[in-house]
Formats: sequence, structure tokens, C-alpha cells
Amino acid sequence: MSRSRTLALFTVVTVVYGTAFPAVKTGLEFLPPLLFVAIRNYLAAVLLLGYVGLTAEYRTPRTRGDWAAVLTGGAFLMGGIGFGFVGQQFIASGVAAIIFSLSPIVTGLLAWPLLPEERLAGRDYLGVLLGFLGVAIIVRPDPSALVDPAVVGKLLVFVGVSVVALGTVLVRRSRPEMPIPALTGWAMVIGATIQVGFAVAIGESLAAVRVTPLAIGMVGYLGVFPGAIGFVLYLTLMAEVGALKANLVTYLTPVVALVVGWLFLAERVQPMTLLGFGVIVAGFALLESRELAGELAKFRGLVR
Repeated sequence: MSRSRTLALFTVVTVVYGTAFPAVKTGLEFLPPLLFVAIRNYLAAVLLLGYVGLTAEYRTPRTRGDWAAVLTGGAFLMGGIGFGFVGQQFIASGVAAIIFSLSPIVTGLLAWPLLPEERLAGRDYLGVLLGFLGVAIIVRPDPSALVDPAVVGKLLVFVGVSVVALGTVLVRRSRPEMPIPALTGWAMVIGATIQVGFAVAIGESLAAVRVTPLAIGMVGYLGVFPGAIGFVLYLTLMAEVGALKANLVTYLTPVVALVVGWLFLAERVQPMTLLGFGVIVAGFALLESRELAGELAKFRGLVR
């Protein structure tokens, strides 16, 4: 892949994922959160499975690993996104994006007991500690105000990050053989069904949905772009440049979310939140220091 095409792909993925958080915040004005995320997941699943039907022969789970990955991916990887939608009712979209940037660090921590080949060592622990310190700076829990909606929203988003990261690790542990788009499509069906079940259990109703052009637009955008197209593009990017460089999307996504939220939703983010984001990024850099050093050595070799 040419450098210009790689840069274009990186930019598109970053913009698509970065705009997802303001789109969720906007859509929550019209739809209850769990029904919202369920509809989005069903739509993305239809698109992904339709794509698989046209481009692949391996379309459904066949092996034990496939089934394990689909079930754990549905319950945790896709199901956990619901926490983020619920939490975003109470916080700015940029803040939610910043908390989600902790995902690679939480994934690394959870991989330690579940994936022996990816155990943490040495400075990795300090990187994880910095990541959680960054979240603590952002949440700033006050024992006298634990029911503050903003604190609850941040904690719910953090729970969502943790559940999604657990799903990521469990899917990798399952070692599925089916193509990732097919696996993700079926996992989205399961995740959406779980979300509908919880929506009914807590009293969400279709009667609360306000069908407007903007609401339809937000559901469509989230299902088509971040949900289906964005996922395929992210996998393409990861295959071309590797997981480390692809993970940089996670740290540019909040920048896009902050700018879009400021321009279109009049959202403001406190300096302490930006400080927490900086600490999370520092934790990621420390956790991936060996890989980053290797990439830097390659770059120096190219410019000599």
C-alpha cells in the first residue's frame, strides 16, 4: 500500500471513529440508549453479513473456536458498548472518547492472565498504572458526590471500556478460524439481542423513540460508517501497518470528538480532563515502549 493511501485510510478511520461519539450524543436526544445501540448493531450486522455473503464462502461459525469467539464477542465485545451509550447521556462526547482511549491499556492488562504469550513485564506495569491514573484524573471521584450524574456517566463508560476489552481478549483466546467481518457480524447480532433484553428489563420502550430525520440520520451513520465500513477499514489498516500504528487511531479519535463536540454541540472540556488524557497517552507509550523503539529505529534507518 502506498504511503498516501495509508495516510488516507488512517485519516478516514480516525474521522469516522472520532465523529461516532458526537453522533451517539446527538442520537440520545431521540432514542433510549440500549435500544439505540441495539438498532445500530443490528443495522451494522446486516451490512457486514451482507458483505460477507457477497465476498466469502466461510460465512457462519464452524469450529468450537468460532462459536466461542462469536458468543464471547457478542456478550462482551459488542454487548459492552451499551455501557458507553448509557454513560454518554451524562457526559460530553469528547470525555467519553478520552476514556475509551484507555482501551489498549485495559486490553493489555486483561491479556496478562488470559493470554500467557502476552504477559506484562517490567515497565509494562507502570504503563498500566499511568493509564488508570489518567482515568482517575478524568473521573475525579468524590465520596460525597458519587451519585453525581457526570461521575456516574464516566464510570459507566469506563465499565464499558473494560467489558469491551475483556471481549477482545476472549475472542483472541478462542482462536477462531472464520473471517473477522463474519465473526463481528454474528457477534453484533448477539450483542444487539442482549441489549434489547436489558432494554426491556429496565423499562425502555419503543414509545420513547422520537422518529425524526436527525434521529434516523444518526442511527444510519453509526450503523453504516463506524459500525460496518469503519470496522472493515480499521482491519485493513491494521493488516497493512500493524497493531501498534493502528492503535494510534485510538489516541487521535478523542481529538476529533473534542473538536466536533465543541463545534456542533457546544461542549466544553475541563483542563483536568485533557491532563488525564495526556497521562493515558503516556501510559500507552510506556506499555508499548519496546515496539515504539523498534518503529523509531526503522524510521531512523529510512532517513539515513
